Amino acid sequence: MQDGSAQHGSAPRAHPLAPSWLTARRDTDDLEAALLPADAHRDAEGRLVIGGVDVETLAAQHGTPLYVLSEADFRARARSFREAFSAAFAPEAEVDVFYAGKAFLSTHVAGWAVQEGLCVDTASGGELALALAGGVPPEKIGLHGNNKSDAEIQRALDAGIGRIIADSLDELERISRLAVAAGTRAPVMLRLTPGVHASTHEYIATAHEDQKFGLSLTPSAGAPSTDADGTPSTPANPYLGSPAWTAASRALQLPGVELRGLHAHIGSQIFEPAGFELAAQKLITFLASLHSAYGVELPELDLGGGHGIAYTEADTPRHPESIAAALAATVKQACAEHALRVPRISIEPGRAIVGPAGVTLYRVGVQKDVQVDAPDGSTTSRRYVAVDGGMSDNARGVLYDADYSAVLASRRVTGDHALSRIVGKHCESGDIVVRNVYLPTATARDDLLAVPATGAYCHSLSSNYNYLTRPAVVAVADGASQVLIRRETEQEMLGRDTGFAAG
Repeated sequence: MQDGSAQHGSAPRAHPLAPSWLTARRDTDDLEAALLPADAHRDAEGRLVIGGVDVETLAAQHGTPLYVLSEADFRARARSFREAFSAAFAPEAEVDVFYAGKAFLSTHVAGWAVQEGLCVDTASGGELALALAGGVPPEKIGLHGNNKSDAEIQRALDAGIGRIIADSLDELERISRLAVAAGTRAPVMLRLTPGVHASTHEYIATAHEDQKFGLSLTPSAGAPSTDADGTPSTPANPYLGSPAWTAASRALQLPGVELRGLHAHIGSQIFEPAGFELAAQKLITFLASLHSAYGVELPELDLGGGHGIAYTEADTPRHPESIAAALAATVKQACAEHALRVPRISIEPGRAIVGPAGVTLYRVGVQKDVQVDAPDGSTTSRRYVAVDGGMSDNARGVLYDADYSAVLASRRVTGDHALSRIVGKHCESGDIVVRNVYLPTATARDDLLAVPATGAYCHSLSSNYNYLTRPAVVAVADGASQVLIRRETEQEMLGRDTGFAAG
């Protein structure tokens, strides 16, 4: 039998079941520096400290599983995107950075975003309500969604938010009707699908044609050679007859609609700038066609985002300055080629602000070594390490085959490490938190594990599967912790069951 561990004092060797990118190790110092929030370190006792608070103190005060969010790291990342993009597009255009409410939103976090000069994206009436409750100025809020209800549109109009991102012609007509009835004009941006395929998971690539979001730039089969108002097709307008062109033409005519600009989002967890640049070029060509046909220069352009973060050592995200410089150069050049002013620019970094600022803490429970046939024909063992949470607090592994890493957080252990799979306590074989990670062989029951880069989409996607209560979210800063979202109690969870409530 081969276990892939290293004898004390010898160089560690790769386990036969380990993916090629995973480094066999005897300590996790380099991993922690790359993946944990910037204000994380080990104290003299070897405990992980985040925001000046050690993890054992956090676990004792707030229980586990526990979402921990570094306020300083969040704020620093928000500032870095705002400053990098503002500098790159100056002096031609101003830039708005939209924080992705769907990644993680609470009233406190909404306040942090505004204090750092960001706007806030929402994708439902509930997220909109929370952003408003968090004190976000309405003009700094956008509302997304491919199937907005009339009630959600009405809430946006009543609040006076800065933009409604329309996803369909049907929605445009309803926005117009509701705005006219309310005696107002709705600030609208059209979400277009530029047909740029991002190198990411199929379910988070959102600009290819075969999906639910946006208005295609591709003309429909049998589309007329003139627009609804008689505008003829020309070589300069390749979009005539496309759903996007039809919607834009209609938006310019509808009462109660103020067409502010165009929006595109090619996906999430994207590392390379080429896709963003190509999408921007297509949007600017579309802007130029609108200008040629109708004599209007739309004042805003939202270039989306979804910038990638490091979940494991295999991920190499770009710095905001690099992304901004490449995108600004493309936009400025494309606008110059079409004799257009550079419009006001918006970007949506997505998980890149809150994702790396978050860590999830778990307590270790049962461990077992399972014999597995290796690809080379040998028999080896994989260690299964069960924790007190799982797919109810991090569903991304089940949804997207997402990879994470982990470190032993309650103490420092160097020496032999075993290839491990961290699993949850749910009644599902797919309940995997971390697929492959080297953990110390000395890892024991009640040790704390920290899973980095869980600030985005973990709490947002959390559930009560198997009737587990949802964890608390605490912020740490300057040696103190603050509860942002308190831990759910069993009484609260079960209280929606009318029989339980009656009893």
